[in-house]
Amino acid sequence: MITPLPSPPPASPKPPSNPKPEVAGKAYQSVNPFNGETLKTFEELTAVQLEKALKTAAACFETWRHTTYAERAAIVSRAATLLRERAEEFAKPMTLEMGKLIAEARGEVALSAEILDYYASNAEAFLAPQILQPKLGEAVIESTPIGVLFGVQPWNFPYYQLARFAAPNLMAGNVVMVKHAGCVPQCALAFAKLWLDAGAPVGAYTNLFISHDQVNQVIDDPRIQGVALTGGVDAARSVAAQAGHNVKKTTMELGGNDALIVLADADLDASVKWAIWAKMNNTGQCCIAAKRFIIADEIADAFIAKFQAALTALQPGDPMDPATTLAPLSTESALLHLLEQIKGAVAKGAKVLLGGHRLDRPGSFMQPTILTNIKPGNPAYREEFFGPVALIFRVKTEAEAIALANDSDFGLGGSVFTRNVALGKQVASRMDTGMVFINHPTWTACDLPFGGIKNSGYGRELSGLGIQEFVNKKLVRVSSIDAPA
Repeated sequence: MITPLPSPPPASPKPPSNPKPEVAGKAYQSVNPFNGETLKTFEELTAVQLEKALKTAAACFETWRHTTYAERAAIVSRAATLLRERAEEFAKPMTLEMGKLIAEARGEVALSAEILDYYASNAEAFLAPQILQPKLGEAVIESTPIGVLFGVQPWNFPYYQLARFAAPNLMAGNVVMVKHAGCVPQCALAFAKLWLDAGAPVGAYTNLFISHDQVNQVIDDPRIQGVALTGGVDAARSVAAQAGHNVKKTTMELGGNDALIVLADADLDASVKWAIWAKMNNTGQCCIAAKRFIIADEIADAFIAKFQAALTALQPGDPMDPATTLAPLSTESALLHLLEQIKGAVAKGAKVLLGGHRLDRPGSFMQPTILTNIKPGNPAYREEFFGPVALIFRVKTEAEAIALANDSDFGLGGSVFTRNVALGKQVASRMDTGMVFINHPTWTACDLPFGGIKNSGYGRELSGLGIQEFVNKKLVRVSSIDAPA
């Protein structure tokens, strides 16, 4: 049984006076969201420095592409070992720069190491020549690297996002350049240094502190052969358009408005436990976080009561303290954006069942929030809330649950909770999304494909599918010279 606190943490309708504002014009800056302290700032690359980085990466590719899988795997495996050996050294900057609970930060380091090891072990098999059976002669499909790849990566999982881009592509024989998010520059530098420490040649993995204009310049550069972005729809439109203008392959892993469906026969206590995890992991700042909770009407009152009690019991504090269970949001601007979304939702008829404000304390802390009574005309019905905000809907039938889940511009993940697994599979099959989990929130693992449809993007990362995105599937055909035309 989850025991709520006597009362929720106090709210403040306006920011406390003591947090330091983010400094305008500083594209790469560490600001601790727990206390507003500016930790460090970094300058963007000059045009000369950027050209040198591009030239180095292109030269590295001409050597790296000819290394064996075993040679690449030795380096990638070494990087995984270093992540595990230096777990605390990697975890701490995550917590200081974007506020992730220290236990979650350590978990992300471990997951990143698993991804590196996974591709070091499996890349050669994934990219093995595929023998075809033509009517005449012989044919084989070879998988070969295409060149220098450019990744634009987000702040919410500062190492995992990099690992799932870098590991498969380095093992495939490509080299990668990465523009990381501006609020996690020390994580960006730590991951770039990891590859040098693991023995990778200079240019195999390159971190770029670059401006928006320089992003377009990199995409335009003929030495770049593919572009991968994880981020929002607006960023995807810009990057995909620029890449498309240059006829370059892209993958886009974007946002989500994931539905967590709880059917009437579900194990209520277990469903609530996983619903809290699905909502509050990484303080809700996750593309596959559960955002819309679609609950069977028969159990909705009981579910909401338990869900609300568990959210109320979360303890805000220093994310470096293991006792803290409610971390700050990543930045002050992220908090203010959520508050504006809630304000807009309420103006259009939504009801605030819990929270709705920032916490009355230093730092970018948001009350865990529940919104109900959200109708299709409300902007909240379509928007992604990237933080500790849960939208609850009640439905009378499974068909209504499925229709509501599918009535979204996004299609990344989703989950179904039921004691009847066969029924859960039927519901999952009718959900329009890239991933559906039954009796577990949508999550990620190195051996499971990750990606979505609609405004959640295209392409897949991780598993055997992820390594196929940026390789040339080259047909080699052998035919008799005397064969008829």
